Amino acid sequence: MGLFNGKKILVTGADGFIGSHLTEMLVKEGAQVRALSQYNSFNSWGWLEDVSCLNEIEVVCGDVRDSAYCNSIAKGQDIIFNLAALIAIPYSYIAPESYVDTNIKGSLNICQAALNNGVEKVIQTSTSEVYGTAQYVPIDEKHPLQPQSPYSASKIGADAIAMSFHNAFGLNVTIARPFNTYGPRQSARAVIPTIITQIASGMKEIRIGDGTPTRDFNYVEDTCMGFCLIAANDKVSGETINIGSNFEISIFDVLNKIRDIMNSDAQIIVDEKRIRPQNSEVLRLWCDNTKIRELTGFKPKYSIDEGLKRTVEWFTDVKNLKKYKAGIYNV
Repeated sequence: MGLFNGKKILVTGADGFIGSHLTEMLVKEGAQVRALSQYNSFNSWGWLEDVSCLNEIEVVCGDVRDSAYCNSIAKGQDIIFNLAALIAIPYSYIAPESYVDTNIKGSLNICQAALNNGVEKVIQTSTSEVYGTAQYVPIDEKHPLQPQSPYSASKIGADAIAMSFHNAFGLNVTIARPFNTYGPRQSARAVIPTIITQIASGMKEIRIGDGTPTRDFNYVEDTCMGFCLIAANDKVSGETINIGSNFEISIFDVLNKIRDIMNSDAQIIVDEKRIRPQNSEVLRLWCDNTKIRELTGFKPKYSIDEGLKRTVEWFTDVKNLKKYKAGIYNV
């Protein structure tokens, strides 16, 4: 028996990294998935084109910024996972208004659509970036929110909009707050794919930003299982729940683990254009996952070493590596 047998589930942002993996997991758990891919003239479905369950899902194309469209795709759905978002932090310095439109207004549109259509439950996707640099560790859900980038601010706003629908209208909303997720299909703008693709492309110098910050890295299947366990739980309405491993590691240490896995002697070069503004860099993230463990029994399956091995294996497959432009800095 799957967690979601017979449930009709809409996943926004399904064409993205986490969304595509979540779509696969939901299908395995018995759900009937409607997967939203952002409309584009190439008719590209993003990473959905690589999922194992493509023939078992309904792909729809549109944009969460359009309220009427959100209302139409929410019809008949039992659960909505809202993952549609702009997430690249450096680009949020360049185009902050677009982050407000997609992340805040998009969340508003999804919540309104869920309310209009009697959707049973909405899982709003947050991010550990809303916490900013840790004021104490490990970081639990009561940690202050610090908008250290326009991206972080937009996600704080999106979470607040979603929770307001719970408080004001009784919508069953849960905020799922994953810490740093990595794995196959991740964007090259993220640090782990950046390191792997540079080494795999034969570069002898690995260009990164600041390597000293620490993160709580989670393999994508663990993050998705956290989402599923939260959605399947009847006691989480109105709650904010971290998804993380309760394990802290620096970017430099991750880089060295990857070099060891790939038998690389490449040198590390700190690239100034990859460094965030001083007050914007989040220096330390370490998840307190007590709440999700106690509510759902969540336990990460993959250690950082096992997750990195699986990730390296995927990225070094030639057909996957050629989808990335290792020599270009992705904003």
